[in-house]
Parts: sequence; C-alpha cells; structure tokens
Amino acid sequence: MESYKTIKFEACDEFVEKRSRFIGYSKPVTTQEQAIEFINQIKSKHWDATHNVYAYVLRDGSIMRYSDDGEPQGTAGVPVLDVLVKSELCDIVVVVTRYFGGILLGGGGLVRAYSHGSRIAAQAGKIITMAKCAVCSVFCSYSQYGKVNTTVIANGGIIDDTIYTDAVEIDFHIPPENIGSLNKQLADATGGECAVQIIDEIFCELD
Repeated sequence: MESYKTIKFEACDEFVEKRSRFIGYSKPVTTQEQAIEFINQIKSKHWDATHNVYAYVLRDGSIMRYSDDGEPQGTAGVPVLDVLVKSELCDIVVVVTRYFGGILLGGGGLVRAYSHGSRIAAQAGKIITMAKCAVCSVFCSYSQYGKVNTTVIANGGIIDDTIYTDAVEIDFHIPPENIGSLNKQLADATGGECAVQIIDEIFCELD
C-alpha cells in the first residue's frame, strides 16, 4: 500500500532555552508557493524576531529546502530539516522563530534547540499517515442496502455519501487491496447483482 506521513493542520508550540524564546510553527503544504507564503506570513508576524529559521519537504518532486536565517551555518535550518526527514514527513513546512535572550547557546545548543522546535511544531500539527485509496460507488436496491452498507464497512470502506433515488448509491473510499474481497462478498450477499465501480484514486487519512 502506497503511503506517506504528513501533518493534519497548521499549529505551533514554543519553549524557552536559556532565556531565548523559540516558537515552532508548522503547516501542511503541497507546493513551494504555499510553503513560501507561510514562511513570509510568519516572518511578517515576527518581524522583530532575531531569526526565522525554516525548512520544508514536498512529496511532489522530492523537494527539500531550508534556511539558517543568519544563525551559524549548519546549526539551524539543517537541524529543522533533519527532524522532518528522520520523521519521514513530507508536504510540510516548519518555521522556528527565535527571540534571543542574551545568553549564547553555542553550536550544539543551537542544534538541539532548533531540532526541538521543529519536533514540537510537527507534533502540534498532529502527524498522520496518508494512504492511497480507491474512490468507489456501489448501487443497490433499498432491500439490499443494509447488507451492502455493512459489507462495505466490514471490508475497510469509509462511507462518504449515500444518495437515495430509485435505487441507493453508496459512495465510499477504500484501500485498493480490499476491493477484491469486497466484490466477492457483495456478490455473495446480493446474488451477483451488486459490484464496486472504481471512480478515482486519492490519498486519504488512515484511521
């Protein structure tokens, strides 16, 4: 099953290290334009910050970018990116804002602080797994609806919509590898009258 990890929503978290305030922001994105827009948004919000360090990873084109934003080379942007890569996250942008508190952290201290800022930002956005799912429909009579609906759910299908006209249309998404067993069980339950129609393939959040 093809899958990847990302975050569910935009979020932030913060901590203080030797009087320096670090604020980690994260957001799910799918394009460089979206990532850059978010980075600029945080920079505008924290125009008075000492540094606004960022990194982003995109699934499309396997793009990875980062910036130290004035911190010593290798102590800020790389650690932020490294957390995302080692966590196998993509389609995500993280900005770690720092307000200097007057005490130098040293190279190792900066690496630890920016890594922590990246980690808590990603965790605040709720890490989720997205898996490739088939978008499907099945049509049945009203008398068959109960059995068909139960069979779809029992095979891992997530119901998206149910449309009632002269027949019942059940729209759902399901892992592609489950379609074979679903079709067999639908045929058994309805005397071969109902079968899955595959409409599309998309990535969906796994429960």
